[in-house]
Amino acid sequence: MDIFSDLWLGAATAFQPVNLAYCFIGCLLGTAIGVLPGLGPTATIAMLLPLTFGLQPETALIMLAGIFYGAQYGGSTTAILINLPGESSSVVTAIDGYQMARKGRAGTALATAALGSFFAGTVATVLLAVAAPPLAAIALKFGPAEYFSLMVLGLVASVALASGSLLKAFAMIVVGLLVGSIGTDVESGTPRYVFGMPELYDGLNFVAVSMGIFGICEILRNLENEHERSVGVKKVTGLMLNRDDLRRIGGPVLRGTALGSLLGVLPGGGAMLASFAAYAVEKRVSPNHAEFGKGAIEGVAAPESANNAGAQTSFIPMLTLGIPGNPVMALMVGAMIIQGITPGPNVISDEPALFWGMIVSMWSGNLMLVILNLPLIGLWVRMLTIPYHLLFPAIIGFCCIGAFSINNSVFDVFVMAGFSVFGFALSKLRFEPAPLLLGFILGPMLEENLRRAMLISQGDPTIFVRSPLSLILLVAAVIVLSLVLAPAISRKRDEAFTE
Repeated sequence: MDIFSDLWLGAATAFQPVNLAYCFIGCLLGTAIGVLPGLGPTATIAMLLPLTFGLQPETALIMLAGIFYGAQYGGSTTAILINLPGESSSVVTAIDGYQMARKGRAGTALATAALGSFFAGTVATVLLAVAAPPLAAIALKFGPAEYFSLMVLGLVASVALASGSLLKAFAMIVVGLLVGSIGTDVESGTPRYVFGMPELYDGLNFVAVSMGIFGICEILRNLENEHERSVGVKKVTGLMLNRDDLRRIGGPVLRGTALGSLLGVLPGGGAMLASFAAYAVEKRVSPNHAEFGKGAIEGVAAPESANNAGAQTSFIPMLTLGIPGNPVMALMVGAMIIQGITPGPNVISDEPALFWGMIVSMWSGNLMLVILNLPLIGLWVRMLTIPYHLLFPAIIGFCCIGAFSINNSVFDVFVMAGFSVFGFALSKLRFEPAPLLLGFILGPMLEENLRRAMLISQGDPTIFVRSPLSLILLVAAVIVLSLVLAPAISRKRDEAFTE
């Protein structure tokens, strides 16, 4: 099958009425949670995982993907209107977007964000469609040794791109690996770390852990820092860009799209890293660099294009290799496992309707988001005035119902509560929980491939360096680790995250 017949299959899947409806729901919900400060796609997808049990795999993943890239759109609205980014990747947008709003150009800033996001999302989806099959074909040659080395590289890269202390990020990876080892050993059938509790024989429930450490924990952090939100712009006008605006945003959109498409593939915060890098590049190359920080339209176009391109291309390693590059992709991998689908290169051949349906749905989803974002600006502005003390009880109740409904087990509710307290303690101690979730997801697969490789080689560890692919991946992991630990690079890394 060539790419056109594959895309035709994807269109037949994505344009089914039920899939279009759930794509719309995902985009609408993603935009809403992106608009509301204090809620993000990670927490929302974690809370909605139980609802996907009754859906077809294609429908469930199309909806969850819509929530993710919809949040990238919605996050810019709060950044521009009230200088409070709804998403971490929209932090840079607030610098110039809010200044444009103060000058009466909120409509122009919002239109720039929407159009730049749409263009970047469309281009990145084309790259996903073109790049994914060759990568998956290469990945089909992977054996246990290659998969083990690939996961080591993924974990090392996620540590390198995690904000804060490297030692703390490594500690979170180790904790995630230990938590992932709870349950019955696959090879011997021996229970491990279950402390005599039958509920732990199948391991900790992924949904309960993720809802606790991201969903409820996020609420606890927001309650601690709750403050009144005042919307300075009550009515948004001027949503059409003039010829001068279009001329000024052309280059930044193209550069931001290219940078975001490249950086989005990297493990860690691809979309966030892309938006910061695009702003830094644009500030250096733009002929209007003196306006940056005072309402430069380029300062909105570049980061918004970059973070949406990064959000789309972050699906590449998840769909082709089964390796999640960020917490949201880890949740997507968990959703695939819940649906009985094994993540990895076989998804393209075993589930072509799912794979190509998701890709085509990104095109339709990006179009829906442009249609949603601009006409519904008034609704998003009114949503910003909802007091958080009215939102959080409903969210907590929804989380508890979702955690219980997975296995009809109160134990899962207690697991969720325990990890929410644990996650809140981690945040107070400045530990980032994202590496923990990646370790929890990849840990069992890492162990399984390690043991398979050692069985094949009859206990000879040189199997990991005899394979050229495995050796290249391990060398890459060592290089990344060495670079991050180098004093000069470490100082630059700290400065970048501080900025």
